[in-house]
Amino acid sequence: MKRITIDALEQQAEAMHVRILDTDIPGTTCGLYCDRLSTIWLADWLNDRQRLCTLCHELVHARYHDVGCGTQFSRKFERRARRETALTLIDPMAYGLAESIWDADAWHMAGDLGVTMQVLTDYRQILSEHVCIV
Repeated sequence: MKRITIDALEQQAEAMHVRILDTDIPGTTCGLYCDRLSTIWLADWLNDRQRLCTLCHELVHARYHDVGCGTQFSRKFERRARRETALTLIDPMAYGLAESIWDADAWHMAGDLGVTMQVLTDYRQILSEHVCIV
């Protein structure tokens, strides 16, 4: 079970010709993407786990050339970015193992999987949407 690294995501950004800039973003916003400038801004206060998850999320926006906040499509873009981030960063086998080790305790599982609580919550939402009851 190989984890995706910040370095791998930075290489992906470079291959996509997307710049990554660390900056002082006010409030609780972790990252932003501007398609017109092909630039991702990451809050300079992020820890490694937050940086990994935020960079992955913003790269999804970049991949689809999303136009950003305030448009009629922004909610759809956010849902897609959150979904793809969770599916990219959480390996199903690692999730199952972490769930059994930590008795489904989200905080410990997120730490074990190297993701934020939001990404873990998004992954769990995806799983719940695909549960088949017989």
